[in-house]
Amino acid sequence: MNLAAQIGFVFLSYLIGSIPFGYLVTRYATNKNILELGSGNIGSTNVGRVSGKKFSVITQVLDMTKGIIPVAVFICFIKGRVVVPDYYVYLVALATIIGHDFSIYLKLKGGKGVNTTQGASVLLAPYSAFIAAAVFYLVKWRFKYSSIGSICLAISLPATELIIHGLTLSFYYLVVCMVLIIVRHRKNIDRLLNKRELL
Repeated sequence: MNLAAQIGFVFLSYLIGSIPFGYLVTRYATNKNILELGSGNIGSTNVGRVSGKKFSVITQVLDMTKGIIPVAVFICFIKGRVVVPDYYVYLVALATIIGHDFSIYLKLKGGKGVNTTQGASVLLAPYSAFIAAAVFYLVKWRFKYSSIGSICLAISLPATELIIHGLTLSFYYLVVCMVLIIVRHRKNIDRLLNKRELL
């Protein structure tokens, strides 16, 4: 796989990640622009605020699926058949996540990447992904805020990987994912500190 093909597949992964399912689902369900409602985010939590629980779940599944697809295609059809660096699959995963966070279809607006990160990571670090999901739901149940659950999920991803497998490529990849999620939640952190966060 030459360099041009490698770059092309990463860019394709970004385009797939950029598909703004939360925006599209909300348009379908309510004919409203989710970027102008609630937190202004296209993630499943804000879709739930604007369109209801059913459409929140649909968005969550779709955002996870778009994270899984590029990684699964690489593992199933490309890995082992061509020569690429060991870290290449992580670039594919990160391109998908960055696409969700900064969608080319929404002038680089987007979501916070939690569901897409989980989808992209489930084949690369399955134990960490499943434990992080459990952490999210436990924290959300206890504190009620999705943002707190998401931040705890982000931290638990590399922490769990480090405990289970040590300093692997997956660990460093999950550190980058953690940073992206926390940075994308900076407004939520500010609202939490000022007791103005949305449920």
